[in-house]
Amino acid sequence: MSMRRLLFLSDDRRINTSRSPTSARFSITVPMTTDYAKHEHHDFLNAQAAALTNVPLQAALTRLTSTLMAGNRRGYAALVDSSELRDHAKAIKQHALAHLDHYIEKLEESVHRLGGKVHFAADADDARRIIVEIAHNTNSRRIVKSKSMTTEEVHLNPALEAAGCEVTETDFGEFVIQLAGERPSHLVAPAVHHTRESIARLMSAHTGENQPDDPALLAKVGRRLLREKFRVADMGISGGNFAVAETGTVVLVTNEGNGRLTTACPRVHVALVGIEKIIPRMIDLPVFLKLLARGATGQTLSVYTTILTGARRPGERDGAEEFHLVLLDNGRSRVLGTPFRESLQCIRCGACLNACPVYRRVGGHAYGGVYSGPIGSILTPLYDSVKENVHLPHASSLCGACVAACPVKINIPHMLIGLREMQQHTPGTKSRGEKWIVWLASHVLRRPWLYRLATRLTRLAMAPMARAGWIRSLPGPVAGWTAHRDFPAPASRSFRELWPSL
Repeated sequence: MSMRRLLFLSDDRRINTSRSPTSARFSITVPMTTDYAKHEHHDFLNAQAAALTNVPLQAALTRLTSTLMAGNRRGYAALVDSSELRDHAKAIKQHALAHLDHYIEKLEESVHRLGGKVHFAADADDARRIIVEIAHNTNSRRIVKSKSMTTEEVHLNPALEAAGCEVTETDFGEFVIQLAGERPSHLVAPAVHHTRESIARLMSAHTGENQPDDPALLAKVGRRLLREKFRVADMGISGGNFAVAETGTVVLVTNEGNGRLTTACPRVHVALVGIEKIIPRMIDLPVFLKLLARGATGQTLSVYTTILTGARRPGERDGAEEFHLVLLDNGRSRVLGTPFRESLQCIRCGACLNACPVYRRVGGHAYGGVYSGPIGSILTPLYDSVKENVHLPHASSLCGACVAACPVKINIPHMLIGLREMQQHTPGTKSRGEKWIVWLASHVLRRPWLYRLATRLTRLAMAPMARAGWIRSLPGPVAGWTAHRDFPAPASRSFRELWPSL
């Protein structure tokens, strides 16, 4: 194989990255404030319990996810042959992932041909070190950032701040949560858990002036504050919705103009992009552009689609003087050789979050990682640890609403079941009580006479609790079910009793 840069291949071969222009002079320790760290956890059960009692959060989640989910359905309905187009997008992603080594090499060649530099980050430590060193080598102290989940994934901001840089988030939602010292709670709406009143309080504290809770006025205040940051910035950092191997192009899809200002105004532009975001050709891009905004918000297209191909060239008035592309692995190539490869097809539209009945009740911070909702319940255990995230694969009703909403039809329920199966073979992921219940159920289900006896006894025990066909309160460890919904009362006669001849 000629491709020498992919860091972890499906057969676990390590590739030499010594040609990278960065060095290991800096050792970055990432500090976290108390507020920021509280959203990074492995305690889904307690976090979701707290979210369910948070009245403002419940109102905000219901309002936004309902609006976005309705837009998703309208967007697909208005697009001719949307199902076939989604199948085509999925096929492109499947092909790109199957030949990822080839397309990474092709992307690297394309970027170099245009005068850019490519860096390869094996993990979060590498990504932080590389970008901090680029800032050091280019004397960049004032940094503006457009919205990027990969920078959140690697905890980039604290590393830059620890190195003496001033970092400003320029997406308005990201700016709000930066002021609050929080993590994003949604893939496309990072401040969904905030109300306009809480945003007004944050802006008032930041500016030292009393700010009204009027969205238009708050937006004007944000614009005034951020324009000055763009004017003096040395470096702009972005993510990338797509990276086109054929042309060396990084594509940003946004609804605010901050992405263009971040990448065009400062003299240095750094794009941190996951290796799964690579698509083969420019002709493939319109397929995804037709689906991404429709899946996320129901828009025909996002307000801004920014196509960046290299740094500023002679005769051009806009653009950065230097362009650095940092390709991030951080567990992705490890997933390539597993049955969970399909999860890497995700284009981060957030559609599955809006459709998921669990996410719509508990919000993003309950999941503990930067990726939340159904896709986060897959990615966080795979990137982080299955053992440390035992509850996330179970944070789903397996209703399939996520598959119906996904622009590339990722079979999320199938992979969640696969992760649950993995837990059966991972030491330390099951409590003693859970192991005993599984053992008991397996013995009952293998013996028809015992199964019939168990169902008859259960029906008799539950009969006194039923009222008009429903049970409003269950005892003991199953009380959690009826805390928020009624349980259907068992039928007076079982199926086998009704059809004894079968």
